[in-house]
Amino acid sequence: MINHLKDDTIAAISTAPGVGGIAVIRISGNQSIEIVSSIFKANKKDVEIKTASAYQAIYGTIYECEEEIDKVVVSLFRAPHSFTGEDVVEISCHGSIYIQQRILSLLINKGCRLATAGEFTQRAFFNGKMDLSQAEAVADLINSQTKAAHSVALNQMKGTFSNKLSLLREKLLHLVSLLELELDFGDHEELEFADRKELIQISNELHNEIKKLTSSFSTGNAIKNGIPVSIIGNTNVGKSTLLNHLIGEEKAIVSDIPGTTRDIIEDVVNINGISFRFIDTAGIRSTSDTIEKIGIERSYNAINHSQIVIWVIDGSNYEIEKINDIKQYLLESGKIIITVINKIDIATQQQLDTIKLHLSDTLNNILLISAKKEQYIEELTNLLYEKAGISEDINNDIIVNNVRHYEALQHSLESIERIIEGLNNNIPSDFIAQDARETIHYLSEITGGEITTPEVLSNIFSKFCIGK
Repeated sequence: MINHLKDDTIAAISTAPGVGGIAVIRISGNQSIEIVSSIFKANKKDVEIKTASAYQAIYGTIYECEEEIDKVVVSLFRAPHSFTGEDVVEISCHGSIYIQQRILSLLINKGCRLATAGEFTQRAFFNGKMDLSQAEAVADLINSQTKAAHSVALNQMKGTFSNKLSLLREKLLHLVSLLELELDFGDHEELEFADRKELIQISNELHNEIKKLTSSFSTGNAIKNGIPVSIIGNTNVGKSTLLNHLIGEEKAIVSDIPGTTRDIIEDVVNINGISFRFIDTAGIRSTSDTIEKIGIERSYNAINHSQIVIWVIDGSNYEIEKINDIKQYLLESGKIIITVINKIDIATQQQLDTIKLHLSDTLNNILLISAKKEQYIEELTNLLYEKAGISEDINNDIIVNNVRHYEALQHSLESIERIIEGLNNNIPSDFIAQDARETIHYLSEITGGEITTPEVLSNIFSKFCIGK
């Protein structure tokens, strides 16, 4: 691996931008302790940062010449026992923007360089404190908005995914060793080699494990980015009212005028630790209005890009012909459908029984609600959570949520399938061994073992915030 580390010392504000109670300025590099000691004086006269032991928090003052800047706490972490693997100092100061910028400028004047996005984590990667998948999990952990996203990121950061990949690589190396032994010493009859059945068994085991990881991406992506849920139906059935109650605010305009919602409206809601991206769509109906037509087209497009569709029907006013048209489209879409019969507060029992009977022959998950009166909204959210299909025990599951990892696993899967095909068709061992080495390469890409190009690394760490 190419070492992209520089010898300079970097500094950045690690807390979120803006005013707060405190702010943390992080410094990392060979000169970090020396530089901080030149601007900091401990309150206790016999305490010096240069000679202090690691993992100490020292109270004192930041000075510029004789001018007092702020009372701070300096935390000391000596290499290699730090986040980056280098000497690291963290200055906890008051959260004034002026104070933060003053201290940061002072550090730069003393020899620090302003850190780039993700540079602290990048240094941790190069110094062997974590592999690339763990480094990426740091960014996911910072950006996690739900319990599920937090659990997946934390699990990956702890190395669960990396350990799994390591075991897979070991099996592949064993497979390669058997194949290359056969190639090198195949003319020695006294030596025993693994027969094709054993090789096929190993390959099938690898295939199943990689397939399982690959299949988890749909769940991981949903957890990370939110499960897309479109709310569709004819005009004036109560879609916007329902959306407003689901998100807890008046996001969508509610009106008795048909075609009020002309474009899609989106918002994200946390339900039991899972993010749902709700999309309120334009009412589906025949219209000559050009703009409304565009909105209706977008409604159908939203269905195609959703994991779950909430189909809202006005239980007090419906036409079976229009319902059949939408029902057929939804059934053909292959999406998870939750049918919501709305306005039960004004619908007659006969109307509700008729529509429910008409739908129940082909659809499950039928709920009767009143969005206006907020009746049975909780039952709807519970059903949404159930249909999301997220495991209750995600802390112990390995879930792939990174597109780069998914693509590498897909390539690995293709290589494994070629190995199995080759073994079943008695393809020469050297070709099979090449596919096995290719699989190892793709798995190693995930953890960074084979990555040497600065462009790839730059792309990964550029998504981090400055200060991390």
